[in-house]
Amino acid sequence: MNANKIRSLLAILLVLPMLLSGRAAHAGEPATVILAWYDLVLELVRHTPTYSPPVASRAFAYLGVATYEATASGRSDLRSLAGQVNGLTPPPQRETGKTYDEAIIVHSAVSLTTLNFFGNTGPTGERAMKAMIRKQEKELFDGVKPDVVERSRAHGAAIADHILAWSRNDGGAVIENMGFPLTYALGEGKSHWVPTSLIQQQQTPLLPDWGKNRTFAMPKGSSCPLSPPPEYSEEPGSQFYLEAKEVYDTSKTLTDEQRIIARFWSDDPMMSPTPPGHWIFIALSLLSNEKADAARVADVLARLGIAIADGFIGCWDSKYQYDLLRPITYIRRVIDPKWNTLLITPPFPEYPSGHSSQSGAAATVMTKLFGETFAFVDSTHERDGIAPRKFGSFSEAAEEAAVSRLYGGIHFRAAIDRGLEQGNCIGAYAVALKTGR
Repeated sequence: MNANKIRSLLAILLVLPMLLSGRAAHAGEPATVILAWYDLVLELVRHTPTYSPPVASRAFAYLGVATYEATASGRSDLRSLAGQVNGLTPPPQRETGKTYDEAIIVHSAVSLTTLNFFGNTGPTGERAMKAMIRKQEKELFDGVKPDVVERSRAHGAAIADHILAWSRNDGGAVIENMGFPLTYALGEGKSHWVPTSLIQQQQTPLLPDWGKNRTFAMPKGSSCPLSPPPEYSEEPGSQFYLEAKEVYDTSKTLTDEQRIIARFWSDDPMMSPTPPGHWIFIALSLLSNEKADAARVADVLARLGIAIADGFIGCWDSKYQYDLLRPITYIRRVIDPKWNTLLITPPFPEYPSGHSSQSGAAATVMTKLFGETFAFVDSTHERDGIAPRKFGSFSEAAEEAAVSRLYGGIHFRAAIDRGLEQGNCIGAYAVALKTGR
């Protein structure tokens, strides 16, 4: 076992007592149960090898819907997402006239959904999930009649089974070779993507069919299309050359602040909760500070998870439509053969920026749910030794996340700006979902 894997496993063991003694300690509160499970899920995303950003976004969407349906099943003021999100049929109903415990239902639904999505996380992650279940159930079951416990557990499990069955035919349920196809024909011509990594596995691009997956709130992956990127050209003065020159020149004059921004939003797989998890962390922090009730927590996490997941499907649909090369390929070919980037270039096509698309979608949802001028502090990476950052709005945070990829040297300007526009379009579909009656 390599050193990085050992550190990853130790990290879950070190953080688990904090998770179990914090939010989970307030037994009987459904909102607290949800937040505690999501805290653990963020750690599992960090340490599960197959959890690239698109895969993580998918898990957050299904987890959000399971959480929401478990919560909504006992409330007359909430309507199901069945019939609103693609392919979801009405979930199992409660028995009329029977008593249920809301926190136990939520715990059962979320725990089983989490166990399913992170079944490949490894022995330490599995122990962490089992420990969470033991801790939660010891507290949640205390003082509750056995028949209510069993009925509530069964109902939560039925909802989880319903959501999981729905998830299995969306096109993204099976991830082979960590998402890199064993065979793949590269595009012909100078404008097309070529591998930028020496790692053998990454000689093919990540998840080329992800854009074909069933979407959640938007009709299909191509529902928020983009205009083509600037036409490929190596002529100085051409739009394409100028965009590449901007990346090159920016890299040569990076300020300390720009370096910090690039690192803050990098969110590399296996080293962070990934870009989707970054926005989920922001939401969890705000909901915790707000002391939000279960309905509020479930609504926010469902909409945000759906928007981010659709953001990656839409972005990947565009990426493989245009199949554009990365800045490092062009700049070394045309401008400076010895040039290098601040951040590692991801192994898939450039246009548009995934950070932009998913951040635009997330910011659209969060703005609707919290307000246009909602100021907040983002402490996602504080435990990793990276200082928190303050933002005056969610759109401001999304714009910084997007431009961070220019500072990192891995995206052209068009991919950044148009990715944000695409994300805004995608997020609007999640905003349009009806949750109240």
